[in-house]
Amino acid sequence: MKPNQQPITAALVSLIILQIIMLLALSADVAPHPPAQIPLFGIAPFLAVAITLAVSAIIMGPLYSRAGQILAVLATFAALLSFGPQKYVDAQFPLIWPAVVSGQIAALVVLIQIGQIRFAKSDMQPR
Repeated sequence: MKPNQQPITAALVSLIILQIIMLLALSADVAPHPPAQIPLFGIAPFLAVAITLAVSAIIMGPLYSRAGQILAVLATFAALLSFGPQKYVDAQFPLIWPAVVSGQIAALVVLIQIGQIRFAKSDMQPR
């Protein structure tokens, strides 16, 4: 029986929408928005990569292909740079908490579903 792909797809789409809205807020200079750059890179190119990873994961099938699973996990970790637990100590947290909490819930859905599918596959391996 194939697992239901709707929850992971919905979670990845949620991450995509959150990141697009943050990118638009940055572009329009509407507070609160992410900084334009951090010491490692510019935020806009990073968000573009994070969005691309999530879209690619959806296209590849995040539960049905190894590539889709890897892309989904990479997309989740990329999103957690924007919405991860480190945001609880961010000075803007009172303004951004809805995005942080929903981003973390979406990330958990992705990681739990990938974990379940990987565990189920390893359980089916002959010993």
